[in-house]
Amino acid sequence: MGYQTKLFINNEYVSSKSGETFSVQNPNDESLVVEGVQAAGPEDVDLAVDAATKAYKEWRKTSGQQRAKIMLKMADLIERDMEKLAKFETLCMGQPISLALKFLSSVPPLWRYYAGFCDKIQGESFPEDGDGRVKMTQYMPFGVCAGIAAWNGTQVTTVKKIAPCIAAGNTIVFKASEKSPLGAIALGDYIKEAGFPPGVINIVSGAGKTGALLASHMKIYKISFTGSTASGRKVQDAATKSNLKVVTLELGGKSPAIVFNDANLDNAVAMNSQGFLMNTGQICAACSRTLVQEKIAPQFLKALKEKFEGLSSVMGDTLDPKTVLGPLADKLQYERVMSFLESGKSSGAEVLTGGIRKGSKGCFIEPTIFLNPDTKADIYTNEIFGPVLTIKTFKTEEEAIEMANDTTYGLAASIYTSDVTRAHRVAALLEAGTVTINAPYGGLLNAPFGGMKQSGYGRESGKYGLMEWLQPKAVVFNMNVPSQD
Repeated sequence: MGYQTKLFINNEYVSSKSGETFSVQNPNDESLVVEGVQAAGPEDVDLAVDAATKAYKEWRKTSGQQRAKIMLKMADLIERDMEKLAKFETLCMGQPISLALKFLSSVPPLWRYYAGFCDKIQGESFPEDGDGRVKMTQYMPFGVCAGIAAWNGTQVTTVKKIAPCIAAGNTIVFKASEKSPLGAIALGDYIKEAGFPPGVINIVSGAGKTGALLASHMKIYKISFTGSTASGRKVQDAATKSNLKVVTLELGGKSPAIVFNDANLDNAVAMNSQGFLMNTGQICAACSRTLVQEKIAPQFLKALKEKFEGLSSVMGDTLDPKTVLGPLADKLQYERVMSFLESGKSSGAEVLTGGIRKGSKGCFIEPTIFLNPDTKADIYTNEIFGPVLTIKTFKTEEEAIEMANDTTYGLAASIYTSDVTRAHRVAALLEAGTVTINAPYGGLLNAPFGGMKQSGYGRESGKYGLMEWLQPKAVVFNMNVPSQD
């Protein structure tokens, strides 16, 4: 299959003015996927922003029905070529093809969902209340915006930023991660075929330097970033030091799963094994700290260990439809996770299973469980972003809540119990943007997703995700002006 490697600016594929390029390797076997991917420099970003600025003048005036028509066509085109687009994720970051197709199946519905909002962005009015003034609100687009995606689900992250942004009447310059850029770059052809005017959606590639150019650009007025907390701080800092652009941050997590004695054991084991290990643990909302009530702990640990070891046997060739678990995204991520394994072993935590490389080639690591790590250990406090689970036990509900909230993150949490009252009670006290009951987090079309504390702020998905791309304006009519008659 062929790969598009150029920048997509003003509805044309163009080479970068910077002359910089980079290559992409397949973490399945460390083979070269493609070289010569264009990296956007200052001049390239300026050209993309200029194109978006020009397009905004007309796009904001384009009727909601017309914007929706184009977005619906975009959904149809992606649905038509899902297998082709899914393979980009498999080759670039090692996502098993079966999982890549599952992720991609959520993309057309998101395009259609936000297309439905194009002609439904309405304001409110407040009647005269003794002051002689009628107040109205309108919701206005920001103008030129930017989006920066993570590498662990490029197509999903892309649509969650681009679709609501342009539905709201903005234009956008979008950058995918340099680890997995090909799927985003390929969208240029679909953007043209769907009928988007030139400059409405621009796609650039590059590493952190390119992202910094977007975050600091004086003509970009809103940016949405998905990635690590460390990188999110840099985006926020650059936005503040430039033109105070509005920032949405969807960052890391060290999410807890709480398993109570009355939980359905089979379900809790399944959700904390294949549920956690989906995408080889490379999901920001993955519950990587499992807290188990003491009575059920021996049964739970025995069954979970068996599940982890069973899933290791379906880790391998990412193009095989039977493969469930793939490698880490690249050599750098592999080495990062391996360093956490060594740190965990030296900290004195018990390795229940895994803890080593799998095979002799590729970026594979055995699904790993650490038991009873110290609460100050790196494996317990830091986001690992790999197939590494830590488990601790607790006695009481109050203790479980305290342990769950004892983190600088607040992205997600899961509760496993058959007691509905307890589920609601505990959910209300957990410091997390999303709490799921008897299941891990899964992408939701119409509910908000985002974090608390150092997991970021702002929300994606649902109407909440749309409103992040709009700013309210008050319009006030003075009704006390005397008539000229």
